[in-house]
Amino acid sequence: MRCAIIDDYQNAALTMADWSRLEGRVAITPFHDHLDDENALVERLVGFDVIVIMRERTPFPATLLSRLPQLKLLITSGMRNAAIDIETARERGITVCGTDSHPAPPTELAWALILGLARHLPAEHHHFTTNGPWQSTVGTTLAGRTLGIVGLGKIGTRMARIAQAFDMEVMAWSEHLTPARCEEAGVTYADSLKTLMSTSDIVSIHLVLSARTHHLISREALEWMPPTSLLINTSRAAIVDQTALLEVLEEGRIAGAGLDVFEQEPLPPDHPLRRLPSVLATPHLGYVSDTNYRVWFGQAIENIEAWLSGTPIRRL
Repeated sequence: MRCAIIDDYQNAALTMADWSRLEGRVAITPFHDHLDDENALVERLVGFDVIVIMRERTPFPATLLSRLPQLKLLITSGMRNAAIDIETARERGITVCGTDSHPAPPTELAWALILGLARHLPAEHHHFTTNGPWQSTVGTTLAGRTLGIVGLGKIGTRMARIAQAFDMEVMAWSEHLTPARCEEAGVTYADSLKTLMSTSDIVSIHLVLSARTHHLISREALEWMPPTSLLINTSRAAIVDQTALLEVLEEGRIAGAGLDVFEQEPLPPDHPLRRLPSVLATPHLGYVSDTNYRVWFGQAIENIEAWLSGTPIRRL
């Protein structure tokens, strides 16, 4: 039986778990590049029984699944993947399984983006390494400022605790968030998205992408933000209207954005977000950490073993 691990960008998959447990039963082949073309994907993957994928790096729509007749088990990192056509997989008898994830790494990355923007670290580091001006910016103190959190789930709650350690004020909003839940987390309840966007110095998004949250942060919502404020998105790109965000940044209507997610990944080399000085961006690194990789690949092996024994676990 053959198993492909795709989009293993860092060549890390085989070192993060004990794949020898499958020796003699499953042959493992990692791929370290990314393919966008479906025909190329089919050519590469058509002979594999098991495919391990990294979240939404490569979508598996009905068109792709229907061209992989040998595929029997599809494993994704995380227990949710909107880029897989689960219904088509079910119809074709393909078992789809997931893995656990830890909320600490994406929380930490969100704070890296906040701190990088607040203290102008990219510009200052560039000047330092190129013998540019010594001190060219004035940083923003976080203490006393307000962090607005859109979505107070596992990550949002961790964001709130860290903000409080910085002596920041914290408020939160989401469609079904209650004052009681905010009180439990020690944060202020925002009665509307407009209230949160218009009164926060930093807005950080921590929602699941769905039909309800698609383009939740619209042009109007972005215009509610003060001109000195920052927007942080480490969740999913389509929660924010990307065209509107680009316009607002180009017009200088907000001070900056910290972004880890994009509607097209990898982001094209000529994309305007790559050249805006007010943008601090990372290539979807939120969950990319040693702890999560060990969990993901270790549980991928467990999923394969369970499936081979006829008792699949962590099914989506």
